[in-house]
Amino acid sequence: MNLEERPFRLARSVFVVLCALVALLGLPATSIAQTGAVQIEPDEMIDLWPSAAPGAPIPLPKEEIVFRNNPFNLIDRAAHQVAKPNLSLFRAKKPNGAAILIIPGGGYSWVVVDKEGYEGAKRFAEEGYTVYVLRYRLPHQGWAAGPDTPLQDAQRAIRLIRSRVAQDGIIADKVMVMGFSAGGHVAGSLALKFDQAITPPLDSVDTLSAKPDLAVLMYPVVTMTEPFRHPKSRENMIGQTPTPAAIAAYSLESSVRADAPPLFILHAGDDTAVPVENALMLYEAARRGKASVTLHLFEKGGHGFGLRGIAGTPLAIWPDIVLGWAQDKGFPKP
Repeated sequence: MNLEERPFRLARSVFVVLCALVALLGLPATSIAQTGAVQIEPDEMIDLWPSAAPGAPIPLPKEEIVFRNNPFNLIDRAAHQVAKPNLSLFRAKKPNGAAILIIPGGGYSWVVVDKEGYEGAKRFAEEGYTVYVLRYRLPHQGWAAGPDTPLQDAQRAIRLIRSRVAQDGIIADKVMVMGFSAGGHVAGSLALKFDQAITPPLDSVDTLSAKPDLAVLMYPVVTMTEPFRHPKSRENMIGQTPTPAAIAAYSLESSVRADAPPLFILHAGDDTAVPVENALMLYEAARRGKASVTLHLFEKGGHGFGLRGIAGTPLAIWPDIVLGWAQDKGFPKP
């Protein structure tokens, strides 16, 4: 083998090994195209529940991580059929005492891992926040809590974070929730239904408050009503032919309360997946309901941008806007 052949043969060997690994793990071959990207991983994985998640169906969903293609040559994973919900912990090098619970989107069909989860966690950990990314169960896969299953996990997540204040060096009343898309619906449900009793207490963790101190909703799914609902989120949440009562119960604009944590809503006017009317409806309902609410709209941005592809655009400032708002509400300066 001459010197010119060695790099090629080495690359081919690596490719063969990756193919074997993909086959072994049951991942689609599209993941191979992304192996050149940097894969972000948490400092720790924390099980959400002390044993099995409550109300498990039989058989249990078969959880898998799927790699997806994207135009940015970045790792893009999604958790399908979540069976064991958890928190991914990202520690700050210089912690400021505040924490963020990030809830990624996925249309209630899956839970995004990187784009609206780990990438944001890394960004905000660099600002001094201790960040937890929630991998939550999905509402349409047979769990006893049905459409309340994601909220059940979100309530447990906030309580579990507060149970770790000494361990993780955080302040119990400085816990923000940040949800994206369908994860924004989960975060909004948590902000508006934090005291809804879904599960009997299992341990001392469940005696703690599930109310977030601040709630950031990024291009959130809000309404289940026509014509502005997100079709797949609604179908996965309350079925193809929901009753009027179910539509009202799971439309966030119907659940606004004056004692909700301060809300920050961000959306793009040209979002064709989750129309901007979702943000406008919640904003108006919050104003009428005397809740603290801030709304920021971008003219362009589409849906699901997270932190990808926004450099050099007006969207690039959104993390700083959120951090400035949090500081104004009493959170530590980054």
